[in-house]
Amino acid sequence: MAKLVHSMIRVLDEARSVAFYDRAFGLKVADRLDFEGFTLVYLSNPEAAFELELTVNKGRTEPYDIGDGYGHIAVVVEDLDAEHARLTAAGFAPRRIVDFRNDGAPVARFFFIADPDGYEIEVIARGGRFGGN
Repeated sequence: MAKLVHSMIRVLDEARSVAFYDRAFGLKVADRLDFEGFTLVYLSNPEAAFELELTVNKGRTEPYDIGDGYGHIAVVVEDLDAEHARLTAAGFAPRRIVDFRNDGAPVARFFFIADPDGYEIEVIARGGRFGGN
């Protein structure tokens, strides 16, 4: 059986992206591999073994075209309202909180936020289908 271990996104500015993911989600650099033409930065926290891999292509100056194929990554938090307020105060401009339902039954409470490169991140309240790691 396969185990998901990471998801990769390409970022323009390593320091800016590392700072965002640390301040927004407590993700720290778990590993950094430097190659001639690119650098791989693996971010994680104690909540889960899954990592976010940032790929920084050296010499790239133009922002990446995210296109219409990318959707989002998602994180789960204990107190959605507090996280929304904290991210707002930090200047990250999260979008409004959504109470998502299916035929009246609660599915999730969440909001979206974009990272410095424009990648969408869904922040979901822990509970129900999203109760754990």
